[in-house]
Amino acid sequence: MSDDRDGDEHELRVSKIRNGTVIDHVRGGQALNVLAILGIDGSQGEEVSVGMNVPSDRLARKDIVKVEGRELSQDEVDVLSLIAPDATINIVRDYEVVEKHRVERPEIVEGVLSCPNTGCITTGDEPVSSRFEVLDDGVRCTYCGTIVREEIASLIDT
Repeated sequence: MSDDRDGDEHELRVSKIRNGTVIDHVRGGQALNVLAILGIDGSQGEEVSVGMNVPSDRLARKDIVKVEGRELSQDEVDVLSLIAPDATINIVRDYEVVEKHRVERPEIVEGVLSCPNTGCITTGDEPVSSRFEVLDDGVRCTYCGTIVREEIASLIDT
C-alpha cells in the first residue's frame, strides 16, 4: 500500500483557532518559555496548541504557539521579543487573521524581569522597579550593570 501524501509532507496540521493569538517563528525549543512568559500553565483551562521543532523556511526549526481567547498586551510582546526575536504575532478573530506583525525588541524593559544580582537595589526592600537595557545578545540591569545573556525567561516576573 502506498503512502499518498500529495507531496506535501511539510504541512503542519494544527486546528485553527476562532479568536486569539498565534505566535509563529519562535526559535525551536522556546515554546515552553513563551507559555511561561504568558503565565500559561494549563491551570486556568486555557486552550493552547503548541508545535515544537517543526520545519521552517526562515529558521531551520521553529515552534508555534496558538492561544485561544487571548490577545497579547504590548508588555507581553516586548518580553517575548527577548527570547523570540524572530517571532510573528497573528491576532485571529472569527477564524481570520486580522493583524500580523513581527515582534520588535524594545530598548528598555521595565518591571518585567528580576535582576539576578541579590545586591541590586531592585531585589531589596526598596520600592524600585527593575529596569533592563536590551542588548543584541541579552539584557543589562540599569541599576547594577549585571548582564544576562542566557536563561532570560527564568527572570520573568509572573
